[in-house]
Amino acid sequence: MAKILDGKLVAKEILDNLSDEILFLEKAPCLAVIIVGDDPASKIYVNLKRKKATELGFDSVVVEMPETITQNDLLAKIEELNEDKKINAILVQMPLPKHIDANAVIEKINPIKDVDCFHPYNVGRIATGNIPYIYPCTPKGIMRLLEYYDIEISGKNAVVVGRSNIVGKPMAQMLLNSNATVTICHSKTKNLSQITQKADILISAVGKANLITKDMVKEGAVVVDVGMNRTQDGKLCGDVDFWEAEQKASYITPVPGGVGPMTICSLMVNTYDLFKKQNEL
Repeated sequence: MAKILDGKLVAKEILDNLSDEILFLEKAPCLAVIIVGDDPASKIYVNLKRKKATELGFDSVVVEMPETITQNDLLAKIEELNEDKKINAILVQMPLPKHIDANAVIEKINPIKDVDCFHPYNVGRIATGNIPYIYPCTPKGIMRLLEYYDIEISGKNAVVVGRSNIVGKPMAQMLLNSNATVTICHSKTKNLSQITQKADILISAVGKANLITKDMVKEGAVVVDVGMNRTQDGKLCGDVDFWEAEQKASYITPVPGGVGPMTICSLMVNTYDLFKKQNEL
């Protein structure tokens, strides 16, 4: 029976320590979030981020913009936040309306305020084995979780299922930078189970409920589930069939309570780290 990688517990410990540090600051770090349109899921995510920032003693600014905003007006608002010294971290909530080029928006954010680590400067630093201003939230949270439970990465076979710019690609690169032997799988991968069965560390970030079943998991593997899906009866579930995989894995993340809390935790830590870099603390 696998041990639980308890993201909720680890995130609380990290944020409790962070909250103690913030008490001694002369001014609070400030996170600015831009949301375009009225997407219900996006609003939930933004409110969650704002609530967590407030709980920690951060300042937070939410900029709400209409669905019909022009790309130039959105870029002008980002430039305004770039120039505002009170703002330490900028996040543009995705997805954006189809008439807006998300890449242009990401590239407009000053890399030292790029709290999501989406800017090509920060992504490129990771890809070349150098240190970016900050690391992307979900992969960073996963690495912190593995570190907390003393899970060895160096020399291990790591398989990442999913190749998104948000999780899959940076996750693979960060594991590679930690000396794992990394394989990336995706929708065009043939014989997926043959590859996942060889993984000492298996990370699934696809968004497909119960994609990873027991027969796809190596005995004693560490299984990290990034998926956030809904079952037919509306319950939250991951990419991994938890009750099956738990029987073979040595460690496994639950959904909810695994990667999710670590992602929010990393966003707060990133905000604080950018604040320190901008203020040379």
